[in-house]
Amino acid sequence: MRELIVARRVAAEAGAILRAGAGRAHSSDAKRTSVDLVTEYDRRSEAHVVAQLRAAFPDDEVVAEEGGGQAGASGRHWLVDPLDGTTNFAHGLPFFCVSIGLEDGSGPLAGVVEAPALGWHFYAARGQGAFLVEEGRTLEPRRLAVSDTPALEQSLLATGFPYDTATSARNNLREWTALYPRTQGLRRVGAAALDLCFVAAGWMDGYWELKIKPWDVAAGALLVTEAGGRVTGYRGQPYASDAGEILATNGRLHDALAAALAETAA
Repeated sequence: MRELIVARRVAAEAGAILRAGAGRAHSSDAKRTSVDLVTEYDRRSEAHVVAQLRAAFPDDEVVAEEGGGQAGASGRHWLVDPLDGTTNFAHGLPFFCVSIGLEDGSGPLAGVVEAPALGWHFYAARGQGAFLVEEGRTLEPRRLAVSDTPALEQSLLATGFPYDTATSARNNLREWTALYPRTQGLRRVGAAALDLCFVAAGWMDGYWELKIKPWDVAAGALLVTEAGGRVTGYRGQPYASDAGEILATNGRLHDALAAALAETAA
């Protein structure tokens, strides 16, 4: 698939931009709140990705987190997070990535998540499976498969918190408190695209988050489904990247996790 080939190349190039600034602290600007940061590397990565996608697919819409992009009449749209995990990046923590997803009228079509400081390159295409290439280990891609964990009590789950946690009552703290004692553990990595990749790889059994943006989940959601998992809305409704909520699991504990989350809203 040409779209996936281009997306993989562009993500690797953007990852190289980020790698150049990885592992050290960076100055940053706050976008909406003091914890919603943007660095010069967000902007540089986005400018490169948008320019490359415009050149390769001039009729496609491109929507990017920092405001770059283009209109398009093809009915397809690219969703770009040029630096997911900016706070991690700004502090020198290596859990950050580039996320590029393509959707058409039938949903997710292709997705790439590049984690340059970790040497991980995840990619998927509809109906073709999800894969991981690990730098320094082998150049052969490894096909991903979700875990076979059957119950919440045996699970390791991931989640994240919205940028308005300090000011909004709908901040995921109630869900965290309710679910923590019902699992083997919860993790907060700080990059939604990577959380989804971890579910696809079987390293995590499930992931949920609210107040999420389309560019955060477009690529990772496809990776999960192509790895044999299940992705829906926060409480089990059909998945849409622009729904603002997401629930992704290995499928086996999906209904139980959806029900547990619903209980917190009761």
